[in-house]
Amino acid sequence: MAKLKITLKKSVIGSNERVRETAKSLGLRKTQQSVVQEDSPSIRGKIRKIEHLLTVEEAAE
Repeated sequence: MAKLKITLKKSVIGSNERVRETAKSLGLRKTQQSVVQEDSPSIRGKIRKIEHLLTVEEAAE
């Protein structure tokens, strides 16, 4: 299965609790932090919720 590299580009300060919890569930705590996640429908849904704060690219396997 493909992997996605997800980077938090903008701060979650000032965002509502739902946005902050979504970023936390993806494993993102600080700006410019990146995580690699398996590509799945649940991860894609979380990305879509906060896509204005993220950069997403396909990770090399």
